[in-house]
Amino acid sequence: LIAFPEGKSGHYTIPDSVTSIGREAFALVNSLTSVTIPDSVTSIGREAFAGATSLTNINIPDSVTSIGIEAFFECSSLTSVIIPDSVTSIGSGAFASCSSLTSVTISNSVTSIDEFTFGGTKLTEVTIPNPNAVIADNAFDSSVTINAAFYSAPLTYLVEGNSVTIIDC
Repeated sequence: LIAFPEGKSGHYTIPDSVTSIGREAFALVNSLTSVTIPDSVTSIGREAFAGATSLTNINIPDSVTSIGIEAFFECSSLTSVIIPDSVTSIGSGAFASCSSLTSVTISNSVTSIDEFTFGGTKLTEVTIPNPNAVIADNAFDSSVTINAAFYSAPLTYLVEGNSVTIIDC
C-alpha cells in the first residue's frame, strides 16, 4: 500500500518494490505535481490519481499493461500523456475531465479504449495506430479529430459524436 506523505508536495517516486498502484492510492492529493513510476509496476488501478489537480507530469513506464477506470479523472493540470507500447486497455473515464490535456500519444498495442476515456479534455486530434482497436462510443469529445490506420483494415462502422463533418479514409 502506498501512502503519500502528509504535508509533502511536489514530486514523488514510487518504490521499486511496488507492482501495482491500487485504487485511490493518490486520489485527491492536490500537492502532487509529478510521479516517477518504476518498471516494476504493471497496472494503474481505478481512480489511482483521480482529483490530483496539481499533477502536471506522469511518465507511464513500458511495464504497465492496463490503466484503470478513472485512473487520472480530473487531473486538471495534466497537459500531455504518452501511452506506452505495453498498455493494451485504457479504462472508462481514465483521463476524463483532464481539462488541460491537449496531447495524447496512443501506442499500437492499445486494443480497446472505453467510453468517456478522454471526455472533457482539450484534445483536438488523436492518432490511433492500431486499426483493430475497439473505440467505445463517446470515448472522445465530439470535437476531436481521430486519425487512425483504417487503411489496412476494412472499415464497416464508425460513429464518433454528432458533429463529424469529414471522415477521410
